[in-house]
Amino acid sequence: MFFRKNPFDGGYAVFAGLADVLESLENIRFTASDTGYLDKSGLFRPEFLSCLENFSFGGNVFAAKEGDVVFQGEPILRVHGGLMECQFIESLVLNIINFQTLIATKASRIKTASKNGSLLEFGLRRAQGPDGALSASRAAYIGGVSATSNTEAGRRYGIPAKGTMAHSWVMSFDSEYEAFKTYADHYPGESIFLIDTYDTLGSGIDNAVKVGLELKQKGYNFGVRLDSGDLCYLSVKVREKLDNAGLTEAFITVSNDLNEEIIMQLLSDNAPINLWGIGTQLVTGGSHSSLPGVYKLCARETAGGFLPVMKVSNNPGKTTNPGIKQVHRFLDNSGSPLGDLITLEDETISPGSVYRFHHPSQEAVWFDLEHYASIRTMLTPVMREGRRLGLEKKLPEIRDYAAEEIAKLDRTCKRLVNPHTYKVSISETLKTVKTGLVEDYLKNR
Repeated sequence: MFFRKNPFDGGYAVFAGLADVLESLENIRFTASDTGYLDKSGLFRPEFLSCLENFSFGGNVFAAKEGDVVFQGEPILRVHGGLMECQFIESLVLNIINFQTLIATKASRIKTASKNGSLLEFGLRRAQGPDGALSASRAAYIGGVSATSNTEAGRRYGIPAKGTMAHSWVMSFDSEYEAFKTYADHYPGESIFLIDTYDTLGSGIDNAVKVGLELKQKGYNFGVRLDSGDLCYLSVKVREKLDNAGLTEAFITVSNDLNEEIIMQLLSDNAPINLWGIGTQLVTGGSHSSLPGVYKLCARETAGGFLPVMKVSNNPGKTTNPGIKQVHRFLDNSGSPLGDLITLEDETISPGSVYRFHHPSQEAVWFDLEHYASIRTMLTPVMREGRRLGLEKKLPEIRDYAAEEIAKLDRTCKRLVNPHTYKVSISETLKTVKTGLVEDYLKNR
């Protein structure tokens, strides 16, 4: 599996969804009800349905680590198995990894735009169904959000669950002050007052200040939330009112269809915002609705071993790289990536040697990499004969790992607009195999 283009026209992606894929592969089974439904279609022979009754995935899987920074064109997951089982799992693998990688990457971009600020994922109501909401919460947490409003995601994945009051809460009381006061009585240490139900700079902030002073006397801090209007202007005025009242520790949260571009602009304008609530633009992918991930056959077994195969297309971007492949990441002294080299699995990689990096589709474009500190092999065994290997990492560990790997990226790769193109290349040997297969095709077509 690989993807053809970095999402959001960005410089990288955050690999997510692997644990869910492995769990699904380990537990695939067909019930009598499943095969009965297929039998009624009249499309399948009894022998095939009988095969499905005993089906389980028994292949081997190699993959990057969940939370790894990955790039367009390079394998991020590799499956070895019988043709039927490898084809059978294609949609499952793509469905899970395409979506979660997209959302984890989006969360990472928003985290970067906020200058590593605190993010709350508020996307449950706008996500694509319950499962989409849960997957989005998981992926967004890997990408850098601090908490989710999705309580079931909190229970299932251990993500901190946080929320604020709704407009309907405020409107269900006779006065805004009563709504804020009642909320503060119930949640004195977790109070964030939604101040834009009626008049943000009038009754909203004034009543929040009044209740906030009462909380301060009891030793509690609080926050206010803006969910509409000019967030820069309003946050400045709200900050002034809070500070003038002696509530300098009170924090400001904003929501309202935020994305990385809006957050970057607000910070550029010095808006005094402490916490960001991100919903629709995060859990749906915003401007990019899907990751263009694909899953292609690269080798098939013959009497003489494995035969490399490839898809040839008039569109160079859709021509695949043949053979059983590995990805090697070259790192500098600080652990920052310098470039990724796609090789055949059986190629010997010796640290200290000079390596030629060939452009995957442009014949005459290449460079030699001589100065590097270490090489990391990216695809490692994660499943053998249908069983997961090792203990599954907890989600906070994956999140921390992702943050570490993103931090190692050169800042030019993390630019939200016009990022640097990280070099993903093919080896001399892989280039030779690829060129030979294309030439054979042209001769025999």
